[in-house]
Amino acid sequence: MIEAKNLTKKFGDFTALDNMSCTIPKGCIYGLIGSNGAGKSTFLRTVAGIYCGDHGTVTLDGDAVYNNPIAKSKFVFVPDDLYFLPNSDLFRMAKLYSSIYKTFDYGKFEYLYTVFKLDPTKNITNFSKGMKRQCAIVLALACQTPYIFFDETFDGLDVAVRNLVKTVLYQWVEENGLTVVVSSHALRELEDTCDQLALLYKGGIIFERDIQNLKTSLFKVQIAFEKESGKEVFDGLTVLSYKKQGRVLNAIIRGDREAVTTLLSEKKPLLIEILPLSLEEVFIHEMEALGYKYEIDMEEII
Repeated sequence: MIEAKNLTKKFGDFTALDNMSCTIPKGCIYGLIGSNGAGKSTFLRTVAGIYCGDHGTVTLDGDAVYNNPIAKSKFVFVPDDLYFLPNSDLFRMAKLYSSIYKTFDYGKFEYLYTVFKLDPTKNITNFSKGMKRQCAIVLALACQTPYIFFDETFDGLDVAVRNLVKTVLYQWVEENGLTVVVSSHALRELEDTCDQLALLYKGGIIFERDIQNLKTSLFKVQIAFEKESGKEVFDGLTVLSYKKQGRVLNAIIRGDREAVTTLLSEKKPLLIEILPLSLEEVFIHEMEALGYKYEIDMEEII
């Protein structure tokens, strides 16, 4: 388990993490969403022990990570800015990783570079950005550590490879109990990948939810009646957004879908539709409900 309590990290006058707290359970894929400068990379580097927080604490399985080799042996950190030894191929990089991580599994390594169709004898310097990212993912997973941290995991990957990465991550989480922490500024990339999502803004988590509950507890209702009606139709319900178009009433509701459907159906409408929302729409409406409608540019995030 990863736990941050009141974590603060400053760089001069800039506060990258501002009293941030969160708990990341084992065996899940945890997504960090936020625009550039929100604090995602700083948080990952602090969890990885690259940075030392100025205030507060961050622990991995109860232990501080900074200057702690034993704790650092439990994870691999794949940064946004990748590094490979000069003129190295995957085999040479595997030797480096296996010298650091005693859990490095050459069988898993071979399986992974075969699945990703990477030539382990080719110079990585000549690979495309996306292929270099795949190399980093292969090496990280082959280390067989219980935690992996990915900063901008899908950057440079085409759609097919993104889906392959997601499939492999699911497999590793299910088979090995792996805990994955993934950062991205693009919500679409993590919608069908993560178990939990946290939205960072100005160095703090302002929104954290289980993704399945998040998507099922918020939905759109379209309803119309023979007689003229208005917002009073939704009295007693939690309405995040309301709009009327002719006789059709549109509302974004938070609550139990079946209970809401039963309640509205008892009002004898001419039509009623309960429609799911995309994760982007869910986040936008939840953010507006928190009062961030004008303070955050959701276009940067989605």
